[in-house]
Amino acid sequence: MRARVGPRQLRESRNARLAPGRDGAAVIDAAQLLAFLGVAALVIVTPGQDTALTIRNSLAGGRRAGVLTAAGVASGQAVWTAATSAGLAALVVASETLFQALRLAGAAYLAWLGCQTLWAAWRGSPSARPSGVTGLSGARSFRQGLVSNLGNPKMALFFTSLLPQFAPASGPAFPWLLVLGLLFCGLTLAWLAAYAVAVARAGDVLRRPRVRRAIDSLTGTVLVALGLRLAAEHG
Repeated sequence: MRARVGPRQLRESRNARLAPGRDGAAVIDAAQLLAFLGVAALVIVTPGQDTALTIRNSLAGGRRAGVLTAAGVASGQAVWTAATSAGLAALVVASETLFQALRLAGAAYLAWLGCQTLWAAWRGSPSARPSGVTGLSGARSFRQGLVSNLGNPKMALFFTSLLPQFAPASGPAFPWLLVLGLLFCGLTLAWLAAYAVAVARAGDVLRRPRVRRAIDSLTGTVLVALGLRLAAEHG
């Protein structure tokens, strides 16, 4: 005799495919979380504009400036996370005019920072600062990290394509997209802050005039090149 399956049994069968929490809510299982962490780590450790800016500001203002730059970058990512969770980032991606305007503004800002660094390298000042002497304020460092990240609309495209892949298939998407995005922000902050600390510890060597000018020239060139690449990209 075939058993009759009612709506309640169907719901229980569907929910069983998700890892339940104590209150019965769906949660991300361990394999799914590890997969997300692996992808996030690979993306975060790949050098890019955030790494170059963190190194630049760590040399200019020491460990505090570098860590605050990292905090600014992570804060920018947190804004993109909230926008993705609320569906606003998808609107940015869908709006060609807004996306391109934001992209060009971000590209111009990166190129401007790069030109500033190249100008400092060409002048040869104020390169040789002793450790602990701040040449870049914390507020300015934070603002540069924040604006640099917010000015990159590729973050909207990245988050809207990455985060939904690891959110539970059923249940409200907003809290899980927010949790995953903030986890990504935390990993970014930890990685870039470690960069800042490492650069600051090697500061006495890296701030020698010749070494500093070479690093300024390299980071300035990288920032300008990243700005030009962002300006040249489409979609």
